[in-house]
Amino acid sequence: MDHWDEIRTAYHVARAGTVSGAADSLGIHHATVIRHVDSLEARMGVKLFQRHARGYTPTEAGADLARIASTTEEQFAQLGTRLKGQGEDVSGEVVVTALASFSPRLTPVLADFQHAHPNTVIRLRTGLRLFRLEYGEAHVAVRAGTAPQEPDNVAQRFLQMDLSLYVSPEYVERYGLPTEDTLDKHRFIGGDDIHSRAPFARWMAENIPNENVTFRVTDDVSMQQALLSGAGVGFAVRGEHPELIEIMPPQPEWRSEFWLVTHVDLHRTAKVQAVLNWLKNAAKHWAATDPAIRLPD
Repeated sequence: MDHWDEIRTAYHVARAGTVSGAADSLGIHHATVIRHVDSLEARMGVKLFQRHARGYTPTEAGADLARIASTTEEQFAQLGTRLKGQGEDVSGEVVVTALASFSPRLTPVLADFQHAHPNTVIRLRTGLRLFRLEYGEAHVAVRAGTAPQEPDNVAQRFLQMDLSLYVSPEYVERYGLPTEDTLDKHRFIGGDDIHSRAPFARWMAENIPNENVTFRVTDDVSMQQALLSGAGVGFAVRGEHPELIEIMPPQPEWRSEFWLVTHVDLHRTAKVQAVLNWLKNAAKHWAATDPAIRLPD
C-alpha cells in the first residue's frame, strides 16, 4: 500500500490526539510523526488535523482516514497473527499470559514444556491487563473469572480453585481473631476496582461494609502480600500459605474458575495444541495432589 507508514502515523495521531502520544505508540521520534502528517496532507491536498495548544483534532477528512486506517491496521495484525502460528513443528516463540499470582504454578510447567520442545522460546506475560490474542500478543491466555466473551477467541474451562478467608497471626495480635459473626467489625483487604467481577469481590461487596475495606490493591500479588503482612482479612487459595489462620472455609460462591483462551485462527496449530495439552495434563496433576484445585465439572 502506497504511503502506508504515513497513513498509519496519521491514524495514531487521531487516536491519541497528540504527536507525543502517537510517537510513544509507534516507537518513533515526534519529529517523524510531524513529518509524516505534513507530507500526507501535502500529498492529498487536504487538512487532516486542526492544530491547537492541546494537540491535534481530526478534521472530517482526518476522521474518514482514521476509520479506514483502523480497519486496515487490524487486518494486518490479524494476518500477522495467522502467519505466526503456521507450521506443524513446535518451535519458535510460545507466548502465554496469566495472572502474576498464578506464575509459581505455571512457570515450572512451561519450563518442562521447553525441555520437551527445545526449539521454543518461552514468553510468560503476567499482569491484570488482558493481552489481545487477535493482535498476536499471546498464543494462550490463562484467565480467571467469568467466561471470556470475545467472539474470535476459543475459551475452554481449565480448572477451579477453592478460596478461604484468612488472617495472619500479626493481624490477630493487633485486632483479635475474627469470627463469622464479627466480620463487620474487622478490617478487610480488597481490590482497587470496586466493580470487579471476581466471585470473592462480589461476595465482599454484598456482605462487608465498604468502610471496612481499609487496604486496597491493584493486583493479585499485592493482595497476597497485604494478607501476609497483617493488613486485614483477605482471601487466598486454601492451603497455599500454611502460616495464615483460616477463619472461614471455602464457599461455593468464592470459587475461582480459570479458562484457557486462544484465538480461533491459531487454536488448531500444532504449537498451540501442544501447549494446551501440556497445561491440561498439568491441571490433572494439580487436582490429584492439591485439594484446593479441582477440574471443571
